[in-house]
Amino acid sequence: MRIKSPGHAFFALTMICLGGIGLYTGGFPPIWSGVPKSVPAREAIAYLCATVSLLTGFGLLFQRSAAIASRVLLMFFALWMLIVRLPHFVMSPTAVDAWWSCGDTAVMLAAAWVLWVWFAGGKGVRIATAIYGAGLIPFGIAHFLYLKETVADVPRWIPGPAVFWAYLTGAAFIAAGLGLLAGVLARWAAALSALMMGLFTLLIWVPIVLTLHPSASDWAEFLNSWALTAGGWMVADSWRKL
Repeated sequence: MRIKSPGHAFFALTMICLGGIGLYTGGFPPIWSGVPKSVPAREAIAYLCATVSLLTGFGLLFQRSAAIASRVLLMFFALWMLIVRLPHFVMSPTAVDAWWSCGDTAVMLAAAWVLWVWFAGGKGVRIATAIYGAGLIPFGIAHFLYLKETVADVPRWIPGPAVFWAYLTGAAFIAAGLGLLAGVLARWAAALSALMMGLFTLLIWVPIVLTLHPSASDWAEFLNSWALTAGGWMVADSWRKL
C-alpha cells in the first residue's frame, strides 16, 4: 500500500464505500447525481459511476495503481462538471441545486486534482485549491438563501440561537472560499472548512441516520456531507510537506 496521509486513506475509503453503495442500489450516490431521467442508458451510467468510484478508491491505496486511479478520477469529475453540472447551471441559474451541485463537484474535482499531482506528476496544486474555494462559496450562499432549512438542521442541544449558527457557518464558508481564491490564509481556510464539514457530518447527519426511520434524503445528505469532508480533507492535506 502507499498511504501518503490520513486524508488520502479516508478519501480512498470514501470512494470505495460510495462505489459499493451505488452498485448495491443501482442508483447515483450524491456526488454523481444530476443525470436527468430522460437520458438514455441512465441506469448503465449509474453503474459506471459506481464502478469508477469503487475501482479508483481501491487503486488509490496501492503504489502501482495510484497514478492511473488519480488520472481516471480527475477525468471523470472534470467531465461530470462539464457535461452534467455546468449545463444545468446555465439552464437554471436560479435553482439552488444548480449552485450546490456545482460546489459539490468542485470539491471532489479539487481533491482528485491533488491526488493527480501527488501520484501522477500533475501540476497546479494551487489551482486545485482555488477550485475548492470556488466550490465553498455556493455552500455559504445557500445558508443565507435557505435560512429556514439551515436553521432546522442545527441540533437543538447546541447552545445559542440556531439562526446565529446558520449565519456564522454560512459566512465561514464564504470567507474560506474567498480566502482560498485570493490566497489569503489559504492553509487555514482549507483546514478549517474541512473540519467544519466534518463536524456537520458528525453532529447533524450521523445522529439523523442513526434514528429508526431516516428518509432517503437523509441518507443522501449524510453521504454527501461525508464525501465533501473527504474531499476537503484531501485539499487541506495538499499543504502538508509529504
